[in-house]
Amino acid sequence: EVFTKVETWIDEVLELPKEKRRFSKLSRMVPAVGFFFHRLPLLKALREYDEFSSLSKRRYVLPNFAEVRHILNIAQVHASSKDVRLVTFDADGTLYADGEHFEDDNKMIDKIMQLMELGIHVAIVTAAGYPGEPTKFEGRLKGLVDAFEAQALPKEVYEKFHVMGGECNYLLRVNDEYRLEFVPSEEWHSEHMYDWRDNDDVRMFLDRAEEFLTSYAKHLGVQVDVLRKEYAVGVLPKGDTIYENLEEMALASQAELSDAKIPFCAFNGGNDVFVDVGNKHIGLQALMKYLNVAGSQTLHVGDRFTLTGNDAKVREAASILWVASPDET
Repeated sequence: EVFTKVETWIDEVLELPKEKRRFSKLSRMVPAVGFFFHRLPLLKALREYDEFSSLSKRRYVLPNFAEVRHILNIAQVHASSKDVRLVTFDADGTLYADGEHFEDDNKMIDKIMQLMELGIHVAIVTAAGYPGEPTKFEGRLKGLVDAFEAQALPKEVYEKFHVMGGECNYLLRVNDEYRLEFVPSEEWHSEHMYDWRDNDDVRMFLDRAEEFLTSYAKHLGVQVDVLRKEYAVGVLPKGDTIYENLEEMALASQAELSDAKIPFCAFNGGNDVFVDVGNKHIGLQALMKYLNVAGSQTLHVGDRFTLTGNDAKVREAASILWVASPDET
């Protein structure tokens, strides 16, 4: 009954003009609900999940958050499969474990190549950023890129693969030697992205973010190392600290920098806290425009859709699958 009701409420949202969707029953009941691009067959998804979980037969143990997330994911897969043209993935925690890289035995390699062979664009959208160093991006994705070469993928297939790095600051493609190379900015930058290129505003913003991160870490009694990049600054605890302290630093940074003119993303990376110039929403929108793909034709897979996660903003641009680990992906 619950899933049938919610399915009906989503249908109602989709029937309304975009400017009136916030007045729908679902939006009134759940003000923070995201944007919907498709009808979601929730009842069908529940029945599929129920086949092995027996969720509906339980009398004393309530459905938990992960189970509801799985059902929503199944429904979204059904909805997106009809016209998907672009599938994007977060990297750490989604395709491989945090801090690791693409090994050549990763189960997702065949899946990614199958999508590309079907004519679907695939992109990895990650916070990792290495300006001027495509080989560093390759190092994180070595098993995947090596597989492209080992399988001798034709150009019409490997040109379907991209990497969006630094949230939205670097776009890479595969060249004829099966190596990653940067796509010139004039080919893919959206107009407003030029506002934060090569100016003092970025430096001053990152100076401010660095000063706050270090002072707030000191306030919490967390000793940190600072890592400064072209479009990002982060703090890495020198020793053990509790997860809640990282959450606190990320949320505090969001509040402190909320008046900044430059769009940014302050997030808990699981083992660190970073403030990046731009965010994945901007990166995904630029990528979709570059590939001429609509939000309804795009599906993003990630593991951090919470308030302190850098995947959360993507919900404004495309449909999503929320996973908790590479195995779930």
